[in-house]
Amino acid sequence: MGLIAASIKEKLEKAFNPTQLQVIDESHKHAGHAGMAGREAAESHFQVIIASETLAPMNRLARHRAVMDVLADLMVERVHALRLEVVTE
Repeated sequence: MGLIAASIKEKLEKAFNPTQLQVIDESHKHAGHAGMAGREAAESHFQVIIASETLAPMNRLARHRAVMDVLADLMVERVHALRLEVVTE
């Protein structure tokens, strides 16, 4: 796991104490994409699958906002795209 993926995982674990969490680096699928210009080996595109009692009662938009708030500093310059799946148990 790369540094940015590890940072995403750490932040989400701390904020939501998830029962399930996967951080998947999908950057390789976006080679040649505008967001990858000059950063072919960089971590920039991720899928996050998370289950948490904190997120469960929220509607879809509130869940996404909560996750994006936690990752805001990474979203500014490090992460180009984040695909989020919140799993309700």
